[in-house]
Amino acid sequence: MDKLVKTAAEALDGKLFDGMTIMSGGFGLCGIPEHLILALRDSGVKDLTVISNNCGVDDFGLGLLLQTRQIKKMISSYVGENAEFERQYLSGELELEFNPQGTLAERIRAGGAGIPAFFVKTGYGTLIAEGKETREFNGEMYVMETGLTADLSIVKAYQADRWGNLNYRKTARNFNPMMATAGKTTIAEVEQIIEVGQFNADQIHTPSIFVDAVLVGTRFEKRIERLTTTPKN
Repeated sequence: MDKLVKTAAEALDGKLFDGMTIMSGGFGLCGIPEHLILALRDSGVKDLTVISNNCGVDDFGLGLLLQTRQIKKMISSYVGENAEFERQYLSGELELEFNPQGTLAERIRAGGAGIPAFFVKTGYGTLIAEGKETREFNGEMYVMETGLTADLSIVKAYQADRWGNLNYRKTARNFNPMMATAGKTTIAEVEQIIEVGQFNADQIHTPSIFVDAVLVGTRFEKRIERLTTTPKN
């Protein structure tokens, strides 16, 4: 039951292959699995399909995998802070599947729950709905979206025990918990390890059954994606 590993490279050993699909948690640069992303870069695995809210910035987060051309396709909802992403997409080097943010979240949640498809109003009558089944319910038109799963989910949590129970803090609870359920294999990097039994049951956001390995990060940059401050008078 002890799922603690010493390094990100150890956590990923034997789990990577070219052409795989990876879910990467976080919201903007908040709650991203920094160490695991670096280990993915160093592994050299390529032709990746990456499912993530965004793709980091040019020199941090998933943006590092764009620099090394390891990502073939992104399934995302927001990519506006990455100039290299824009360049690769406009030049035809990178495939992109855009999703409304709530739709992306529900597709991941559905995948983790074993739900193959669902209908949503968002996107009907727009480019998002092109090529997708539509249906009327109670006089309203809906678009069918499919659930998402991945070969590997990498997530960032605040605390874990050795069994793999996870607790997230604040904005890091966006995307990380649902991605943890939707990967065939899930690896979590955390800031703190606590003793088994120390969690109150209400503090466990991801139960250990979904988690295959836990890594304690040595240092987290926790960058701010776009710093905005009030001018001094």
